[in-house]
Amino acid sequence: MKNNVYTLIMAGGKGTRLWPESTEQKPKQYLAIAGDHSLLAQTLSRFSNIVPKENRFIVTTKDQEELAEENSTNLVNKNGLIFEPSGRNTAPCILLSLAFLEAKHSASEDDIVAVMPSDHVILDTNGFEKTFSEAVELATNSDTIATIGIKPHFPHTGYGYIKLGAEVSNGFRVSEFKEKPNVDVATEYLKSGNYLWNAGMFMSSLGRFKEEFSVHAPELFSFYKKLVQAISRDEDISEIYSQLPKDSIDYAIMEKSDKVSIVKADFDWNDLGSWEAMEAVLEAKDGNTLIEDKGNFIENSKGNIVYAPNQHVSLIDVDDLVVVSNDKSLMVVPKAQSQKVKHIVNHLKESGNKDLL
Repeated sequence: MKNNVYTLIMAGGKGTRLWPESTEQKPKQYLAIAGDHSLLAQTLSRFSNIVPKENRFIVTTKDQEELAEENSTNLVNKNGLIFEPSGRNTAPCILLSLAFLEAKHSASEDDIVAVMPSDHVILDTNGFEKTFSEAVELATNSDTIATIGIKPHFPHTGYGYIKLGAEVSNGFRVSEFKEKPNVDVATEYLKSGNYLWNAGMFMSSLGRFKEEFSVHAPELFSFYKKLVQAISRDEDISEIYSQLPKDSIDYAIMEKSDKVSIVKADFDWNDLGSWEAMEAVLEAKDGNTLIEDKGNFIENSKGNIVYAPNQHVSLIDVDDLVVVSNDKSLMVVPKAQSQKVKHIVNHLKESGNKDLL
């Protein structure tokens, strides 16, 4: 590849959809629940053959510094952690990261910057490498923000969708971003064959990113030079950053820009949005998905998902349950209702029971 390619791994999230194991103190990206290594370490390793280690960076918050360091040893630039002074959503976070690359690593206008989630499961590394290279090529040749879309295999209502437009270079123009649909609309999207799931993976040249910020989020972009100057001088950026408008990258740029393109993913993908999703990434044993336990006895039970790393688990005459146990909490919920974990999290927040969050 002619120009440098940088990856920015977004790892500052505090999602609790996999509570009680995923908490604000140790979010999903730092858990080793789909392999021997954490999701963040797996994500970084995925770039071993396509992006040099010195060009890999993690964007997170200061309170996650220790976790980020532990899970990225020898996988990122030696100064590879970029810290948000405060949480202001993804658009300011990405703008800060671009400023960091320009100020500290002399990234040029033509260098490609890839923004990637830290907590998704992709098992087909070869397919990912191929698709990533195609997206870099598309971004370069068409001077667009190239995103990677996932071919939907059922009418999922929890993902945003992207409508395909005209062919361009080795991909397609993005015609439209669609919000999470109801099941009827999602079914129509699936039937049409013209929609892909939005997986939040995108890349473009530094110059194109800056141009799209300046056109579609001018108030936000007005702070860019100040950020570059402050970072160059190793100054505290907290005061500047606190003035940036809060906005997501989707709302700030992606849904407004006519300079967005897309390639179809040639790999498996799962964002582990619930415990139920574990069935898609781990092989069942005797009809049950046993993520981790210290032995088990299972009789006349199937379709269960079990995570109890420190306990022996016994299941008799029960089907389709999620059973999660750690040293602080036990949760049992019907698999079909696994999204309702958020009800527990909301209850704990309202009752001030922060040590469980």
